[in-house]
Amino acid sequence: MLQMSGLTAAGLALTACGVQGQGAKQSPDASFWEGKKSNGSLRFANWPLYMDSERTQLKQFTERTGIKVTYDEAVQENHSWFGKIQPKLAQGESIGYDLMVLTNGIELTKLIELGFLAPLDHEQLPNFDANAGELYKNTSYDPGNTYTVPYTSGVTGIAYNPEYVDREITSIADLWDPKFEGKVGMMRDPQEIANFGLLLNGVDPAESTEKDWKKAVEKLEEQRDKGIVRRYYEQDYIQPLTNGDVWMSMAWSGDVYQQNAEEGTNLKFVVPEEGGTIWTDCLMIPTTAENPVDALMLMDFLYEPEIAAGLTEYITYITPVPEAQEILKEKAAEASGKEKKELDGLVDSPLVFPSEKDYARLHNYVPLTTDNEKSFTPLFLSVTQS
Repeated sequence: MLQMSGLTAAGLALTACGVQGQGAKQSPDASFWEGKKSNGSLRFANWPLYMDSERTQLKQFTERTGIKVTYDEAVQENHSWFGKIQPKLAQGESIGYDLMVLTNGIELTKLIELGFLAPLDHEQLPNFDANAGELYKNTSYDPGNTYTVPYTSGVTGIAYNPEYVDREITSIADLWDPKFEGKVGMMRDPQEIANFGLLLNGVDPAESTEKDWKKAVEKLEEQRDKGIVRRYYEQDYIQPLTNGDVWMSMAWSGDVYQQNAEEGTNLKFVVPEEGGTIWTDCLMIPTTAENPVDALMLMDFLYEPEIAAGLTEYITYITPVPEAQEILKEKAAEASGKEKKELDGLVDSPLVFPSEKDYARLHNYVPLTTDNEKSFTPLFLSVTQS
């Protein structure tokens, strides 16, 4: 579940193309909202398995507002989705949706640079302003939430199998330990593997330079050339980690939580002491939306703590609404049997609700643009594809 949903940063298929010829235009300003009103309907494009099959939260929204939502699991991968919508947006045409979810990364950067996203009217987002965690209010990829608000997030850290590893794993440096030769999994995605190379060198990815990238590549090449890495994975590392083909691996928090919950495994997930990274799937409104006010209303509705708690219970990734944890704790206290066990596991999981200590060690990604991505991506692909 969710392995193909784009929750993983490996879903960021980066390209080397620039914005020239893609219909670049000046970014829209606040006048976008002048004269716009609710039309009583909206169309929502999201990733698969990102809302329960009954669309519970959307039904609640319609009951509250009367606004009907057409929901479509239309987004399969960031790069292909961008390629599908960019020509229409460049011509000022509707993409068929008023609200969509994409991961922070080069595609989101391009949408912002090209002026294809509506600037959010925060006067119409009181629930976001009141209930969103501070970590989600001023990110490097969208300072001040000018164009996006988070839908859900995940953490990239280290997972290990205690059946094969006879010590506690706490550091990115453990992934370089010759003791684990041939038993370490690393990620193939350039941004993900770059982050760990940078963090091992003591560099914050969000503040890194090309000089830092080259030093990180040297460190990653050293790990590879010593035979420590068994394989560079995409989204297929969980089973090798479970059966012992690899003993530890870079990993995404939700994958590990789901594997343990569904398969009864005992994989351990840690945010390493050097730090991990947090990625976010974001809600945004295209400038050609036909029902942008209705979309903005749904955005804000999803930030009501009760609604956010319901989403979290299904998605099992990190909610941007901290109060959702208390609501789920109260629900667990009133539950019994299997439901209580599942809810207790959810609210106590650092994979779904990271601690303050964990959050303090989380970093944003290297901020890629259509210019610097041309030098960034080949550097790290040289490690994983050689």
